[in-house]
Order: sequence, then structure tokens, then C-alpha cells
Amino acid sequence: MVEQQPSTAPNLQNSSQSTKPPVQKENTFLNLGFNILLPILILNKGKQLFGDFLEPYFENVAIGILIIAVLFPIGYFIYDYVKRSKYNIFSILGLISVLLTGGIGILEIPTEWFAVKEAAIPLLLGIAVVISLKTPWPLIRTLLYNPEIIDVDKVHRALVEHDSESAFNQLLTKCTWLLALSFFLSGILNYGLARWIVVSPSGTDAFNSEVSKMMTWSWPVIVIPSMAIMMFTLWMLLGGIKKMTGLELEDVLHAPPPKK
Repeated sequence: MVEQQPSTAPNLQNSSQSTKPPVQKENTFLNLGFNILLPILILNKGKQLFGDFLEPYFENVAIGILIIAVLFPIGYFIYDYVKRSKYNIFSILGLISVLLTGGIGILEIPTEWFAVKEAAIPLLLGIAVVISLKTPWPLIRTLLYNPEIIDVDKVHRALVEHDSESAFNQLLTKCTWLLALSFFLSGILNYGLARWIVVSPSGTDAFNSEVSKMMTWSWPVIVIPSMAIMMFTLWMLLGGIKKMTGLELEDVLHAPPPKK
């Protein structure tokens, strides 16, 4: 079956984006702190820090600690959206993942479902990337071939001049499958790591500690291989653009905004 190729022509949405004021960049340190470091600290040391305060309100102090840990990424999501008026599919999926983790612990759902949750989100995202090939809005344009990063109008004009639109569509399709592969790999690794680490009953101190350990190990075990595939995909995309258009990297990428 022949895959439907995403159009290389810049759409109206891309054109309208160029007229909007630039969106303020996200603070990486706040992101890591509120989404990773503080939840890990609370899950590990929460009983020592908040145990005496929580005991009058929670029969199971571990539930209260989990709620506090979950509030940090939820609060950051709300803060970042209010400040920048921007969100993306990753931030939404991250929020859903946090809420599901909290729900599993608070409702004391069987621990096996934690591993299912960890695998389901990246797998669903990978499936969505592939399915988007059949739509006018392939996710490759949001994740890699993004008008905020790449001057897609200039690339499109050069592709037309070199009669390379069809070849570039095929390249986008290959990049889409590689991008989906990175999410599928992440889902498989997520499931295996969760089944290995998170084994205690949900709603317990041990469960909280294991979730913290899972968050710590997920970076080297999951994020690095997935990011390696994604960076290779971006390298292949930029290399294809150069080969098909003759444009150099500095001609394709948008220059960073001048410092004030």
C-alpha cells in the first residue's frame, strides 16, 4: 500500500504562526526541578519531611506524600501555561502520566497497572505519529520539521526550484517511521523498567520509593536511547534538505532571537 505523503507546501497555519510574536522559551531548570528533581526528593524523603504534619490528616501517610509529589508537576504545568500561553502534546501527556501515577497510588490500584501506564503513553504517541501520515497535519512537522526551528518557506521554495518535492515527501515519511520507532522503544523500555523496579503494593512507602527510583533510572535507560534515535532522525532530515536544496544548515535553521 502506498503511504499518503505529507505535503511540503507551507499551510495557512504555518503562515499565521510567522506573524505571531515569538513565544517565550521554557525555563529548562524549572522544568527539570518541578517535574523530576522535586518529586524524586519528596518520594524519597517525604516521610521525614512531612510525616508529622500529615499523620493527623492521612491514615496512610504514603498517600499524602504521593499527593504532594504529584502537585509539583501539576503546579508547574499550570504556571508554565499561564506564563507562556503555550503547551504541546508532550506537556499534556506528561501531565496525564503524573495524574495516572497519582491515581494508581491513591486508589491503591494493583501495581501491574503502573507498568502498563508507563508503556501505554509512548506507545500511543508512536501510533499517533504513524497515523498522522494519513492526515494533512503529520506530527513530524510539529516534532522535527517545525516552522519555529526550520525556515520551512525557504526550504519549500528551494525544493520547488530543484524539483525535489516528491523525494522530500519520501524523506519525511522515513523520518516519521524513525520517530515512531523512538517512541515504541521508549514504551518497551518503560514497561520492562517499571516491572523490574516497581513491585511493591501501591499506596505504600515502598511504592513511592520505587516510583522515585524509576524516575531516576528512566533518564539513562529510556531517554538517552530515544533521544539518540530522534537526533539521528533530525540529522537525516537536515542532511536530506541540504542534498535536495543546496541550502546550508545556517540557511535552514532560524537564527536565535537577539539578546536584550
